[in-house]
Amino acid sequence: MTRTVLITGASSGFGEACARKFAASGDQLVLLARRAERLRALADELSSITRVHTLSIDITDAAALEQALTGLPDWSQAPDILINNAGLALGLEAAHEADMQDWTTMINTNITALVHMTRLLLPGMVARNRGHIINVGSTAGSWPYPGGNVYGATKAFVQHFSRELRADLLGRNIRVSNIEPGMAETEFSLVRFKQDQRRADNVYDSTQPLTAADIADIIHWVCSVPPHVNINALEVMPLCQAWGPLKIDRDMA
Repeated sequence: MTRTVLITGASSGFGEACARKFAASGDQLVLLARRAERLRALADELSSITRVHTLSIDITDAAALEQALTGLPDWSQAPDILINNAGLALGLEAAHEADMQDWTTMINTNITALVHMTRLLLPGMVARNRGHIINVGSTAGSWPYPGGNVYGATKAFVQHFSRELRADLLGRNIRVSNIEPGMAETEFSLVRFKQDQRRADNVYDSTQPLTAADIADIIHWVCSVPPHVNINALEVMPLCQAWGPLKIDRDMA
C-alpha cells in the first residue's frame, strides 16, 4: 500500500534523508521546510519516482501552517505518517549566560510547533482510525549535559508528549514513536553555533557519528513493523558515544 508521509524540516538533515528513504520505497511525500530553494530542488529530484508536494513555510507561523494544510492536494490530505522532525539547538552557554531569544526560538520550534502540527493532523487520523506519529527527540531529553539546558528540556517534553499521546490513543490503530538520536553529523551543530564552521567541525573531530541516513533507515523500519507493533521509543548513539560518570566538584567541600 502506498503511504502518504508528511515530513517537517525536510530540506536538510534527518528530514531530507527520510524524504529520500520513503520515496525510494514508493511512498508519496508532503515536505515542509522554510528554505524554499532547497526544498524545491529536493522535490524536483524525488518527483521522478513518487508524488511530492512542498510547503515552504516557517513551521512556527501557526496561521501559515493551518492555511497550508487546508490547501493540500486531494491525494495528500490524509497523511498516514507524520514525521515531526523540525527542531534545533541554539547556543551552548550555561543557563545564566544564555540568550533568551535562543531559548524562545527553541521552545517555539521544538515544542509549540510540534504540538500544533500534531493537533492539526491527529483528528483526521482518529477519524480514519489509522496513522503513525514519529517524533524526533534526542538523547538530550534523557541525559543532561552542560549547556544543554533548554534544548534538553524541549526534547524531554517531546519524550513525555509522545508517551501521553500513546495513552490517549490506546484502542485506536494509531502508533506513536519517539526516536532519540545521540551524536549525529548533520547541520545541527552548524545551526547551534550560528554558522561557525570551526566550532561545528570540532564537535565531530576524531569520531564516527551517526549520519542522517542512519536515522532515516531507523525511522523507515519503525514505520514498517507489523501493524500490531508499536516502537514506543528508540534511543540510538554511535558506538563512539556513551554516558559519562556523574560529575563531582571537589572544590566545594
